[in-house]
Amino acid sequence: MKATPEHNERIRTMTFASVYPCYITKLEKKGRTKEELNQVIEWLTGFNEKKIQDLINEKVTFETFFQKATLNPNATLITGVICGYRIEEIDNALTKKARYLDKLVDELAKGKKMEKILRT
Repeated sequence: MKATPEHNERIRTMTFASVYPCYITKLEKKGRTKEELNQVIEWLTGFNEKKIQDLINEKVTFETFFQKATLNPNATLITGVICGYRIEEIDNALTKKARYLDKLVDELAKGKKMEKILRT
């Protein structure tokens, strides 16, 4: 499936604060924790728990969230399909970064070991 300009715009303007609670709910239902979620986010973006909370409080968009992030150099190792999109085929840089995060959360929810999720 190819991301449309409308899809990319929706990702760009979506707030991180609106998605973060959904991530927590999904993970807690699967026996994972908020701390594990924050560990995954920190690996991908460089944001520690305080910075994550600051960004939530500021209600930053995904565009701002990823502009402020220092993406892990191993993020390109995140491949596969998430939300119907093959990550390696996404040509919009912001949408790809958002899908990296979605994929990491999905792997956490599926019970993968942290070492595998963090590509170590």
